[in-house]
Amino acid sequence: MKRSKKVRLILVSASPRRQELLKQIGVQFEVCPSQIDENLPKQVDEPERLAVELARSKILAASKNLPNSWLIAADTIVVAGRKPLGKPKSEKEAKKMLKQLSGRTHLVVTGICLALTNSKGEIVRCHEGVEKTFVTFRKINDEEIDAYVATGEPMDKAGSYGIQGKAAIFVVKIVGCYFNVVGLPLAKLATLMKEAGIEVTKLWNVEANNDEF
Repeated sequence: MKRSKKVRLILVSASPRRQELLKQIGVQFEVCPSQIDENLPKQVDEPERLAVELARSKILAASKNLPNSWLIAADTIVVAGRKPLGKPKSEKEAKKMLKQLSGRTHLVVTGICLALTNSKGEIVRCHEGVEKTFVTFRKINDEEIDAYVATGEPMDKAGSYGIQGKAAIFVVKIVGCYFNVVGLPLAKLATLMKEAGIEVTKLWNVEANNDEF
């Protein structure tokens, strides 16, 4: 049987955590970050919709320069009450966010967009999904917050913490997908890829230059 040309898979994100998660499930990909305005509203009633819209915006911003490719984009939002918490702009803001999360349960929402572009960089197929996880923090005091922020770890993370890092000592309960909190819900992504005709398990033994998805 004649083999077709392999379609490129591109992660539209500079996140090292998302890159590591894709590597973990044996997916070969390229990286091409997309620049969009990620300023969040002061409150949000539909965080799932917002997360998907932001992921879609990343795809739209990158697609014209990435022809004949499958593009993956994701956006993760931490929601405390109705307030979305993005990445902190300063240590002061990081400390404020962590105080908001202390002793409470918050929601982590990730929107995913998987899209195929044609030879002109136009989107011809699009699959979207969303994952929700509830995370509960124990009470954390000011000394612990100061020490954590001083490590620098919170500064590039939504909600000012990384569950896969030192902030693990703050988490007492998680309901839902752990990888969602890290930044990329792998089971949801694999489901979307399957809908698109890309079987992740078939990628594990694929010769990158010879087989197509």
